[in-house]
Amino acid sequence: MACADQAEVDEYWDKLAKAGATPTQCGWIKDPFGLSWQIVPRRFTELIRDKDPRKVKAVMEAMMTMVKLDVAGLERAYNEA
Repeated sequence: MACADQAEVDEYWDKLAKAGATPTQCGWIKDPFGLSWQIVPRRFTELIRDKDPRKVKAVMEAMMTMVKLDVAGLERAYNEA
């Protein structure tokens, strides 16, 4: 599910969690019916489309450490690469 920003990520994540969904990793959460959703901020997609492979790698590595995706953390990884 593509989201405009962190607020929208938080909104969907919180609604799914309150409904009994189980967070896994990398923005994935499994709803009570067994369906998995990846809640992804638009900014993540923008960052991984960068032409600098070091920046893309840093963003991907940061994403792999997250459960719910955090735009600030992804941008920090990008800027520090």
